[in-house]
Amino acid sequence: MALNWKEIGKVLDELSLEGCRIQGVRQPDFHSLVLELFRPGGAFGLYANLAAGSSRIHRLTRKLSYPKVTQRFAEFLRARVRGGKILAARQVPGDRLFCLAVGRAGETTLLWFRLWGAASNIIATDPDGLILDAYYRRPGRGEETGGRYCPQPDGQKPAKDFEIRPYPATAGFSDFIEAEYFRREDAEKRARLLARIERDFSTREAKIHAALAGLEKRRETYANPLQYKKAGDLLMQNLHAIKKGEPWFGARDYETGGTLEIPLEAALSPYGNAQALYQKYKKAKSGIGIVEEEIENLRRSLDRLGQRRERLLLEGDLGILEAEAGKNAPRPAEKEKNPAPGLRFESGGFCILVGRTASENDELLRRHVRGNDWWLHTRDVPGAYVFVKCLPGKSVPLDTLLDAGNLAVFYSKARAAGRAELYYTQAKHLRRAKGEKTATVLPTHEKNLSIQLDQKRLARLNEK
Repeated sequence: MALNWKEIGKVLDELSLEGCRIQGVRQPDFHSLVLELFRPGGAFGLYANLAAGSSRIHRLTRKLSYPKVTQRFAEFLRARVRGGKILAARQVPGDRLFCLAVGRAGETTLLWFRLWGAASNIIATDPDGLILDAYYRRPGRGEETGGRYCPQPDGQKPAKDFEIRPYPATAGFSDFIEAEYFRREDAEKRARLLARIERDFSTREAKIHAALAGLEKRRETYANPLQYKKAGDLLMQNLHAIKKGEPWFGARDYETGGTLEIPLEAALSPYGNAQALYQKYKKAKSGIGIVEEEIENLRRSLDRLGQRRERLLLEGDLGILEAEAGKNAPRPAEKEKNPAPGLRFESGGFCILVGRTASENDELLRRHVRGNDWWLHTRDVPGAYVFVKCLPGKSVPLDTLLDAGNLAVFYSKARAAGRAELYYTQAKHLRRAKGEKTATVLPTHEKNLSIQLDQKRLARLNEK
């Protein structure tokens, strides 16, 4: 619940902001602001929160973490009011709105703090109401640089009657509000962090259980390694009776007196099948110990995960929970250091690059395509180089090739005609022509492609 107008007035009375110097401006996140103030009695922070449901002001006593990059509005205030003096602090009667008049170097800046829940904002104006900047720029409300903000008390509308919530007599109201709201926000943050951690632990445990299931199956195949040796021995004893290509061989089991059916590999000779069984025997004999060890390691990992989960459920330090939650958070994709020049399109999961000039064509050829990528160009007509970047293990589908062909015609001198003949080949079959213009190549192993421009296809490509 946000502060009501009486509570805001109570905080302002306690803090006595008039005469304070603004030594610093900090912005912890995207919904709060801290003014670092100084007066003869000492330094303190004025904390303003603009989040819906918790909009408030109070003295700041706890230590907050701040981002390395300063946000826009904080930068503006640093340039405009840092080092200035609060000349006046007045609240609009009966409203959750108050103003700090800050003087610096002969200029006066009005900082309007509007604590209206979801409509909360901090607006900086000059004495005539011209908006210099706002914490949240809202053009729909006119709350942007160059607009006007001159709030006046509504004398016709009676102020709603509110009460100041009870607070301990041993503490000031501002300190009570700080402790109460931060306690609630910390609890909400802790719940969010624990939910993220629980999802991560569940994912990790699921992977371990899947790995255990696979190892259990392998252990079953290794359970009786002597069966492979026995089958190999029986094959060696009956090589003369086995015909190559048979799916199985029924050998007499001298231990039991029965018949043992031994599966055979059709591609192997009788002797090769016997040797394959001996290899299985060796693998099972040595593998059973390895599998058992891996199973035991995974079970210990499960135990450690469970113990760590129990410890984190009792953890009260949000910093530790944040570190744990951030361990396996997805990292933002790194920007390409040297992006390809020209135009980029997407077709069926394949990337299509278009070089529109000789320099772009040359740059693409030198640094952005590989040997198996496909190159398309209009035959006997000047135009762009079009490359289709290959994907491992996948062939370029016809639809993607037609998309690339349409781009080659569109970005060529044949565009007006609406059709052209193309040749295409892989980049490894392009040879640079010595003594010719930049990016001139001689293709080999080329194939022909006839393209009629398809406007719907081009529109689809440009929409992506």
